[in-house]
Amino acid sequence: MDKLYFVVGSQDLYGDECLRQVAADAQVMTDFFNQKLGAKVKVELLPTVVNSETCIADLRKVSCDDECIGVMTWMHTFSPAKMWIKGLQELRKPLLHLHTQANEKLPYDSIDMDFMNLNQAAHGDREYGFILARMRIPHQVVAGFYQHEDVLAKISAFVDVARAINFSRHLKVASFGNNMREVAVTDGDRVESQICYGWECNYYPIGDLVKIMQGVSEAEVDAKMEEYTSKYTMKTTKVEAVREQAKYEVALDKFLAQNGIGAFADTFQDLYGLKQLPGIACQNLMGKGIGFGPEGDYKISAFSAVLMKMAEGREGATGFIEDYTYDLTSGQELELASHMLEVPVTFAATKPEIDVLPLGIGGKEDPARLIFDGVQGEGIQVTMVDMGDHFRIICADIELVKQPKPMPKLPVARIMYRHKPNFAIGTAAWCYAGGAHHSVVSTALTRADIALFAKLTGTELIVIGDETTEADLDKLTAPCCR
Repeated sequence: MDKLYFVVGSQDLYGDECLRQVAADAQVMTDFFNQKLGAKVKVELLPTVVNSETCIADLRKVSCDDECIGVMTWMHTFSPAKMWIKGLQELRKPLLHLHTQANEKLPYDSIDMDFMNLNQAAHGDREYGFILARMRIPHQVVAGFYQHEDVLAKISAFVDVARAINFSRHLKVASFGNNMREVAVTDGDRVESQICYGWECNYYPIGDLVKIMQGVSEAEVDAKMEEYTSKYTMKTTKVEAVREQAKYEVALDKFLAQNGIGAFADTFQDLYGLKQLPGIACQNLMGKGIGFGPEGDYKISAFSAVLMKMAEGREGATGFIEDYTYDLTSGQELELASHMLEVPVTFAATKPEIDVLPLGIGGKEDPARLIFDGVQGEGIQVTMVDMGDHFRIICADIELVKQPKPMPKLPVARIMYRHKPNFAIGTAAWCYAGGAHHSVVSTALTRADIALFAKLTGTELIVIGDETTEADLDKLTAPCCR
């Protein structure tokens, strides 16, 4: 299970009795956190920091433990921050600064200086906060009594984001083919991606997948077909085309497992050895948390995998989508988002149907795909772009809605949403910010989750929502630099 270390600060000026109480209070708090958060993370207490040596030892353990996704720190007493510097320089995991106390209320009738010196977070956490700011260490501050529900909710949200960052730092991404020819926004600096987020993005010839595919047995395809028919409605009579997709997925499963890969990108411009563009194969894999990017979009492939990891255990759908077309009825503007084939099955509002229909791109046989209408609810649309000297995340609030009318001739899965604060401002802001046409949509995550990810990874964030005004659009206009 993922582990969150808890490190409490104090000092030795107050004597052994005080330090024993600090340790006892910290253990009570640790037990409480495990009771409340134990389903998603194990909280483990490390020795109280009383000098730089203890701090170095604690934070080295945090950084070097592969099961650890982050650290939560709190100053029970005043804890001089110079002794935290060397330890913090060792830290390579996300940091939460819990600004709390062991006691909820002041004992007004009995409070004395011993109590004041022991319960001195108002002093110690400010000292600690200064050194974090001085050292420019990205971190999250959560303030309030540790047993309160709002505080626990914020710690829980930090755990989700820290888990996603840990996953990101170990993520390997396969690119079958290169970026789609002449397309700008899907391209990016793969070296910088690995430096910033840990993504190991490497090219693999499609022939590697084809070779595995040629060794897939009929029994393996039969088993995958049983999975399809148990989960989806078989609308087509062209079963061989569906079996072809099943073969692709079996081969992809093997390839991903053999190479330790959690996300991949393909392109319809490089399908040598394949009869179809992968459809159901990609849709079904995304439903299992595998990141995917079309047209060679390695960034959205990796980013979708990371955000799906962040959303684990939450209600709602998260996955890749592409901006496609609009209904521009005045005052009722909607976007229809979809893709040629690869809309994640997690967005299905009803049981998806398997069908085999022509695809006017790629020059291959008619591919099998899952067709469905999308879920409804409040959500976010998130993308990542490479601005040349830094990465930028753009996050927009949206409302996923039911399609106004049936679309019987549209042979793809689709979702529809309304932009906030309205179509004119929301879409203009997206364009001004350089937002891509590939993105991740989620009804499980919130803007706050994305903001925390951006803060902890040092990524620029632009947000769009109900509070965005037309005047804000000018702020997004880049100055001329050429």
